[in-house]
Amino acid sequence: MLLEALRADAGLAEWLKSLEGEGPPGVEAVLPDGDELADVLLDLTVAHEHINELVALRARLVADPEAMTLLARCVARFVRDMGEVGRGWEPPAFPESAGALGRCFHVYVFVAVLPHVRAYHRERGIPEDVSRRTLADLGRHVAVHCRRAGTPGLLFPWWIALHFHGELFQLGRLQFQRARLGRRTGRAVADAGLDLGPGDPCLSLHITDFRGPLTPAACDRSLALARDFFARHFPDERYGVAVCHSWLLDPQLKRYLPAESNIVRFQDRFALVHQDGTPDDGVPVGFVFGDPDLPLETLPRRNSVERAVVDHLRAGGHWYGGHGWFAL
Repeated sequence: MLLEALRADAGLAEWLKSLEGEGPPGVEAVLPDGDELADVLLDLTVAHEHINELVALRARLVADPEAMTLLARCVARFVRDMGEVGRGWEPPAFPESAGALGRCFHVYVFVAVLPHVRAYHRERGIPEDVSRRTLADLGRHVAVHCRRAGTPGLLFPWWIALHFHGELFQLGRLQFQRARLGRRTGRAVADAGLDLGPGDPCLSLHITDFRGPLTPAACDRSLALARDFFARHFPDERYGVAVCHSWLLDPQLKRYLPAESNIVRFQDRFALVHQDGTPDDGVPVGFVFGDPDLPLETLPRRNSVERAVVDHLRAGGHWYGGHGWFAL
């Protein structure tokens, strides 16, 4: 049973204890039946080849009373503080010992949360197409899991949680997360003369895969959409700056990529505040090749970005996360 596998993990046992300590779930967790579930998953862009397995696993889930209670607790925790920046919940990934139901459990949590986040979107007047494209990122993350592991699931359920908590929106090529300026970036913004500083609202930019090239025109369109979207639907929050925390802001990329490349032109939008002191070579390998644990000697060099990542690592170099900002 699912709960037995979770209780055997010390960290997850504490997580379960914490959830149980919050008392009975305050909301009902409703899963669509098999036929309707298939339609819902397709609306969330889950690939057709995964639908049968997810519908079949639903039957196992609803037959397990403890697992259904856990589902209800997770939904209740999501609904609490819906839309409040920084008050969302970060559900943990489950271990391999939890089996197929464990790797897919959070998919069902997000399906059960769907009516609540859609209601929040309606309250804010968020257009249906924006809501649909934002929540459809669930299917993309299932595809990311499949690319790495060969099965449906979610590698980082805590990340997709931002979408289902009303904190992140897909607007064109880029995703925009309602966030707050950190200490160093906030100080840099204030030093530049803007009337903003640490703790003030900002939009954190995220670049998704499976969305085509990161062209300047696509970024310009996304930023124009974002300026209008947040002024219209979150008028009580003033977003004067955009930030990005990504290996794509590592200045070393300019050694390998031409000035007119999409990545370099994206970098040039930002004032770099600082870089991480510790390298994390697995991040670019994971984003570019699909799996951070792939052996370096097996990585292909089919395009300029792949050659940049591979050649730098084979020369003994490392990649670092960069942190930058620009005024909106």
